[in-house]
Amino acid sequence: MRSTTTTRRETDGEPTQTTVEVKATGHVRRELGWSRRAFTFEGTTLRDFLDAFFAEYGLREMLVAETETESTAHGWARPPAELPGTWRKNPEGEQSRVYARICINGRFNEHLGGFDAELHDGDRVALIYPFMFCC
Repeated sequence: MRSTTTTRRETDGEPTQTTVEVKATGHVRRELGWSRRAFTFEGTTLRDFLDAFFAEYGLREMLVAETETESTAHGWARPPAELPGTWRKNPEGEQSRVYARICINGRFNEHLGGFDAELHDGDRVALIYPFMFCC
């Protein structure tokens, strides 16, 4: 499952390859037709992984919001003017769509550096987009 993308180079001039375990849930699983698979790509960041994965399987439009509006749920309670704690959000164009999430080893990518988060061999990347049902 090798993909070609622009990657950072190691000191010997060879592209760095990383193999991660991809876990897909909900709508992502339905579209892919599988729930778990190893994926090897050139590079070491989540951005490298996503570029390679989307080149092979598509799904970018399903998972990545291009605008703030596409990443924001509407109709929920309004947040207070000052939110408690530390809040991190990926820049516009690098956010998950409403209800979709991308996790690395069980943690949201926003807490690990966003799309620039480092990936290592054996890491687990979860592409989450749960089924939503309403009465």
